[in-house]
Amino acid sequence: MRKALLSGIAGAFFFAFTFILNRSMDLGGGYWMWSASLRYLYTLPMLFVLLWKKHQLKDILEEIRQRPVFWILWSTVGFGLFYAPLSLASSYGESWLIASTWQITIVAGVLLTPLFGQKIPLKNLAMSCLILAGIFIMQGSHWGASHLSTIVRVLIPILIAAFSYPLGNRMTMAGCPSHITAIQRIFGMTLCSMPFWLICSAFAYSQAGWPDAGQNMQSFLVALFSGVIATYLFFRATDMVKNNPKQLAMIEATQSGEVIFTLLGGILLLGDSAPSALSFLGVALIVLGMTVNSLITD
Repeated sequence: MRKALLSGIAGAFFFAFTFILNRSMDLGGGYWMWSASLRYLYTLPMLFVLLWKKHQLKDILEEIRQRPVFWILWSTVGFGLFYAPLSLASSYGESWLIASTWQITIVAGVLLTPLFGQKIPLKNLAMSCLILAGIFIMQGSHWGASHLSTIVRVLIPILIAAFSYPLGNRMTMAGCPSHITAIQRIFGMTLCSMPFWLICSAFAYSQAGWPDAGQNMQSFLVALFSGVIATYLFFRATDMVKNNPKQLAMIEATQSGEVIFTLLGGILLLGDSAPSALSFLGVALIVLGMTVNSLITD
C-alpha cells in the first residue's frame, strides 16, 4: 500500500507539469486544441518504442483486436473527454486555479464506485470532500473576483474531465485481463483514442494553422512528464489496489498534490499571482485530508 501511495504522489508531481505548460502555451498564443492533441500524438510513439524494446506489444494489440469497440469507447472517454476539456479550461485561468478545480475528480472517482459493484467508501468520501473544501477555500478569493461567464467556462469543461478520467481508467482496468500491465494499458488507450485526436488536430489546423516550435516543444514535455511518466505512476498505483475500493479512493485522492506542485511551479516559472492569505487555509485542509486519507486502509 505504501508503494502505491508514493507512486500516486509522484504521479501528481509530474502531472502538475500539464497545468503549468498548458498555461504557458496559452500565454504564448498556442491554440488549446493543439495543446490537447499534441500531447497524445507525441505520447504514442514514446510508448510504442518502450513496449517494442520490452517485447510487450503483441499482447496488448491482440487484446485490442478482440474488443476494438470497448477499447475505442473507453479510451476516448478516459483520455479524449478528459484532456480536451481540461486543455480548454486552461485557456481561462491561471495554472493553480485549473489544477485546484480539477480536484473535483477525487469526489467523482469515489461516486463512480457503485458502477463497479462496490459500495461507496464513506470515510474516503468524507476526506475527499475535506480536500475539496480546502481547494475551494484556496481559490475562493479568485472566484469572488471573477465574472460568472469565466467561472462557467472553467467549471463545465472540468466537470466533464473530472468524471471522464476515472471512468475511463476504471473501465479499462476492470476489463483488462490480469496479464496486461499498466504501461500496456496506457499504450492501448493512447492508441485507441487516436481517432478522436486526429479529428481534433484537423479542426485545430482549420482554426489556427500549424502549431509553432514553442508549442511543439512544450507539448513534447507534457507528453513525456504527464502522458508517460505521470500516467504510468498513477495507473500502476491504481492497479495495485484495484480490488479495494477504499484504498483506490485513497490513491485517487493523491491527485490533490497537483494543486501544491502547480501553485509553486506557476508562481516560480510563469509569474502567476499567488492566492490570498485566506486561500492558504485551503492548503492546510488539503494536506490534512491527504494525511488522514492515507491512514484509512480498511
